[in-house]
Amino acid sequence: MTTFVDRVELHIAAGNGGHGCASVHREKFKPLGGPDGGNGGRGGDVMLVVDQSVTTLLDYHHSPHRKATNGKPGEGGNRSGKDGEDLVLAVPDGTVVLDKDGNVLADLIGEGTSYVAAQGGRGGLGNAALASARRKAPGFALLGEPGRGGDVVLELKTVADVALVGYPSAGKSSLISVLSAAKPKIADYPFTTLVPNLGVVTGGSTVFTVADVPGLIPGASQGRGLGLEFLRHVERCSVLVHVLDTATLESDRDPLSDLDAIEDELNEYGGLGDRPRLVVLNKIDVPDGKDLAEMVRPDLEARGYKVFAASAVAHTGLKELSFALAELVAKARAAKPKEEATRIVIRPKAVDDAGYTVTREEDGLYRVRGEKPERWVHQTDFNNDEAVGYLADRLSRLGVEDDLLKAGARSGDGVAIGPEDNAVVFDWEPTVLAGAEMLGRRGEDHRLEAPRPAATRRRDKQAERDEADQEYDGFEPF
Repeated sequence: MTTFVDRVELHIAAGNGGHGCASVHREKFKPLGGPDGGNGGRGGDVMLVVDQSVTTLLDYHHSPHRKATNGKPGEGGNRSGKDGEDLVLAVPDGTVVLDKDGNVLADLIGEGTSYVAAQGGRGGLGNAALASARRKAPGFALLGEPGRGGDVVLELKTVADVALVGYPSAGKSSLISVLSAAKPKIADYPFTTLVPNLGVVTGGSTVFTVADVPGLIPGASQGRGLGLEFLRHVERCSVLVHVLDTATLESDRDPLSDLDAIEDELNEYGGLGDRPRLVVLNKIDVPDGKDLAEMVRPDLEARGYKVFAASAVAHTGLKELSFALAELVAKARAAKPKEEATRIVIRPKAVDDAGYTVTREEDGLYRVRGEKPERWVHQTDFNNDEAVGYLADRLSRLGVEDDLLKAGARSGDGVAIGPEDNAVVFDWEPTVLAGAEMLGRRGEDHRLEAPRPAATRRRDKQAERDEADQEYDGFEPF
């Protein structure tokens, strides 16, 4: 049964925003007291949070589909809907979040570090929030925005100071078991270690962690053996320790050729050339192993390596090794810049980005893509003519209508807003304020109006002109 998972594909969906409410205040002797529809609640986010007590992604391997709750709809009497609850997913320290194409979205390091993987939809505005000097009694409300969703890939890269690397059965697990309190599985056959093991070691005043990486073999960087699965756990380590077997029974192997083979795989994987390295000649408790260690030590030192002869069985050379590792770890920590380790990738928009695009496709259809137009379409109730006219006015004020004319669109041409698999398609009719002639002044109810002084009429006309010049978006953030 699988007990350790370090890579999963997670299918997540944030909560949808609640719909706004279209309501008119009513009480005795006051049948039309003005709009009082409340806003819909925000949909819940899907958040990834680092939890030190979590060491594997096993839970998400078994149940990869996760969804936050939806926001509640608004109600009359200016009552806003309840926000959806955020879904908090605990992940191990050192989790990397990627999209389906392999682009890094976030690199989560440190207890409590969080990342919003899917954002909940905004709640729709009620007709009370949509009211203005020109639109005194809107007969519509905005629908809630759908929550974001999709697939993300979680990869776990072990956070450790030192990585023990070497061939299978080189004695890495035995070494970490005597250097620390870790209790890895130890046996006399290759690939005994199937998951990275972590141990805490004290060298003088320095406390550091050591990772025992499953055995590497030639071709590991291309996926041979288990190496490719666990080479990512070496990336975060500050120091690499080559554990070389001096008592191997294989005639075609020796410590020098083992070192060359592992170095070739590390170089092929890339990004590890700047890590300091130590060499441990292991199993010197075996007579032939001790002799071989003495033979190859001069060659290794001539290559610039600091060499330690050790035996996990006899507990020989461990104290010197732990102090040498502590010194290298302390230097690596001091050299690190004083900044947050967590990395979240932000891709800002260009300063000249209009927020949408208008393109003409081969079949003659004009397609509008952009965050605002697509969001507004999702928030529109197409069964309500007034809401449709409001959408048309918003698009016109944004500049979509002008850009359609520049692109060559004519009356009756097909226009689609949104991606191919989820678009709203309609026959375009260019207008100054779309639908104004057909629907009159949308949202106005003359029964609410009393005779107005001339100054008030002039002020209202000025408000109409101002609204035509700029987008009115209520309390909805851009």
